[in-house]
Amino acid sequence: MRFLTISGSLRAGSSNTGVLQAIASVAPSGVEIVSFRGLAEIPAFNADLDVEPGPLPVEFFRSELKRSQAVLISTPEYAHGLPGSLKNALDWIVRSGELYEKPIALINPSPRSIFAQAALTEILNTMGARIIQEACLTLPTSGPLTPPGILADAPLSGMLRSSVETLLRSVGPA
Repeated sequence: MRFLTISGSLRAGSSNTGVLQAIASVAPSGVEIVSFRGLAEIPAFNADLDVEPGPLPVEFFRSELKRSQAVLISTPEYAHGLPGSLKNALDWIVRSGELYEKPIALINPSPRSIFAQAALTEILNTMGARIIQEACLTLPTSGPLTPPGILADAPLSGMLRSSVETLLRSVGPA
């Protein structure tokens, strides 16, 4: 089973990316966690270019989504909204539909980041994605998160493992 992770942050030391990296370490046997790292390369959405085939970075994003049975997204909040790079990437797949009925878990590394989560939920629902609420998490932390720190924190790593297991059950048999 292949799950794709998408961090809405482009920062090297992002807590969002750190959480998703930690998920790869706690995922149950049989679940391959693949990180999508091409968000910065996706060009600004232009409906005139939204044809088959689209720009190479867009086609790569679409193929990574198609090859995955589920998606985990963790994103920061900027000015009470999503980072432009994540919203832009999502705009590129509205027409092509790679997230339609795809099981998704939203992992929020900050209890203060409520507006971005609400906006992301609205966008994904509009796109027809299947958000698995029981797999979505808001982590009870307020500081930076690193994979080693998360893995050393049994309650946090347990929450992440439980999220992946719940998402796995929503996918069903391979």
